[in-house]
This record gives sequence, structure tokens and C-alpha cells, in this order.
Amino acid sequence: MEDMPVGTLVAMLGFGLGAVFGVTAHRANFCTMGAISDLVFMGDWNRFRAWMLAIAVAIIGSQGLHALELVDLNDAIYLSVNLGWAGAIIGGLLFGFGMTMAGGCGNKTLVRLGAGNLKSLVVAIVLGIFAYMTLRGLIGLGRLQIEALTMVNLEEHGLESQGIPDILAAITGLSMATARWIVTLVIAGGLLAFCFKDSAFRASRVNIVAGLIIGALIPLAWYATGVIGQDDFEPTPLASFTFVSPVGESIQYLMTFTGATINFGIAVVGGVIAGSFVSAKLGGDFRIEAFTDGADMARHMIGGAIMGVGGIMGLGCTIGQGVTGMSTLALGSLIALLSIIAGGVFGMKYLEEGSLTGAATAFFTRD
Repeated sequence: MEDMPVGTLVAMLGFGLGAVFGVTAHRANFCTMGAISDLVFMGDWNRFRAWMLAIAVAIIGSQGLHALELVDLNDAIYLSVNLGWAGAIIGGLLFGFGMTMAGGCGNKTLVRLGAGNLKSLVVAIVLGIFAYMTLRGLIGLGRLQIEALTMVNLEEHGLESQGIPDILAAITGLSMATARWIVTLVIAGGLLAFCFKDSAFRASRVNIVAGLIIGALIPLAWYATGVIGQDDFEPTPLASFTFVSPVGESIQYLMTFTGATINFGIAVVGGVIAGSFVSAKLGGDFRIEAFTDGADMARHMIGGAIMGVGGIMGLGCTIGQGVTGMSTLALGSLIALLSIIAGGVFGMKYLEEGSLTGAATAFFTRD
């Protein structure tokens, strides 16, 4: 182990953490798109609360690492001094809508793939291709134009990052440490209260365990990349769980294996698929599933493409921005999370009404 390159060690840890995610998400049916679906169609908040619990645990763990100076979250992409508010909104809305068309977000796509769902294989490939097109390809030209027109440089306003604690400290004159703990207590504490005030959720052991495990994986990933991944010559970039850009990188890695280097994100993708595969096999849930017809295939492919574009524009998915980004207390992550939820609700209304006009009417009116 002493002679093992740091990058290889971090990738192994990423695979292991990804496998835990895959097993947990499969056994508990942890699904952020499903959480929104339960809420819209059945009024069931349990899976949504599991998602919010994961966010609260991720915030507490990540901010604890930062306070102990084990990890500097300011090095994460989410806390850039450039606030891409338009990308967070547009990307979040697109991702939320796309995941309803594809039958699940990025992580659920990988979990279903491991469990034998061939529809998810197609979604993952399309998502990865469109993610790369938006990151470095043809669609990237439009993304860069939007960023150039809307990006706000917070340094010009006396801020060092887009962290909510930074903004609070600048407004109130509080110290950064005090502001950070106030924001942590308000957001994480508020989410915990929201989750556990509900008796049905308190009785749902599977959702509580899922939220706790998924949330804990985020600071563990920060530790793996930020502490174990430190190297004087080739330090591992600080990263945690996200599932859009890494899917694209995984496809490229598979195609250029001999000339490519595995990273934490690619390893996590492989781990999630492997973990859900083992879980499905042991639980007798492994099933080969295919599209029912051409329309079903088209809808899933369109959803995957929209998710790929939206996930890159918004700097992440329901996990990448919704949990990992939120763990850094970044303003952009909060904007993206709310936009993803809004896009998901609109997508549910679209599936219910069958048209964009009907969906808009249902979205903006209440029964």
C-alpha cells in the first residue's frame, strides 16, 4: 500500500464508497426523482425527507471537516467566486425536467443499470455524451456565452466565495467562523426538524438509514480526496459525489483506457453500478428490462440528453448539487437545488397532463 500511487488509492476508495451508495440506494429505493413523484402524485413525503436528511448529514459532516481544518471546502468547485446564477437556474430546471422523462436522475440511472435495466444503459450513454458536448463540445459554446453574459464576480462585491456564510459575514460583520456555524445550524437544524417532526418518517427506518448513509458518504468522499488524496507532486482534486460529468468521463475512459487515467468520479460510477448489481443479485431483484416501445425509448433518450445538458450547466445533479454542493453551503447550490425540484415538479405535471401548456397551467395553479 505504501508504494501505491495516491491517485490509485483514491480511486479504490471511490469505488468502495460508490459501492456503498449503490447498495444503499438499491435496497432502500433511494431516488430523488421518485421522492418528487411520491410528493406530487401521492402526497407522500417520506422519500423526500430521506433526501433532505442526507443533505443535513452531509452539511454537518462536511462543515465539521472544514472546521477541523482537515479539508478546505473553499477549494471545491461549488464555492467559486464567480456565481453562475443563470446556469444554476436553467441547468437545474432542465435537469429536473429531464430526470422525469428518463425515469430517474443520474445516480438512479446507474443503480438501475446495475440491477439489469437496459433502458438505463441507453440513458447513461446519452447523458454522458450530451454532458461532454456541453462541457467541451458543440453545446459548450452556448453554455460559455450564457456564463459570459450572466456570471457575477463576487470579488467585486468584497466576497471571497459564494458561500452563504461569507455573504452573512459580509452583511452582518460577524466573523466567518460564527457565520458558518449559524448557517450550518439554521439549514441543517431546520432540515432535521422538518424530517423528524413527521411521525410517518420517524417510523420509516429504511428511509432514515438511507438518508444517514447517503449523507455520510459526502464528507467521507471529501476526506478521501482532500486528505488521503494529498500528494506533493500530483494532488487529487477535491471532490465528492456527483453523477453527470463523471458519467461522461467514464464513457471516455472506457474508450481510451490505455491512454487514460482513472479518477475519483469514474471510480464512484463503477462502484455504484457494481454495488447495485451485487445488491440486486443477492436480493433476487436482478431483472433484464428493455423499452416497451419506440415512444418509451425516445422519451428516455430525450430525458437523458436534457439531463446531460442541465447537469453541466447547473454544475451538478440531485446529488452533485443537491447534496454535495449543499454540504459546502454554496449559494449557487441552493439555487440549483430549488431549480431541480421545480423542474422535477413541472416534469411530473407534464407526464400527467400530456402537454407543456397543460403542465404550465397545472404547475402555476393549485387545486
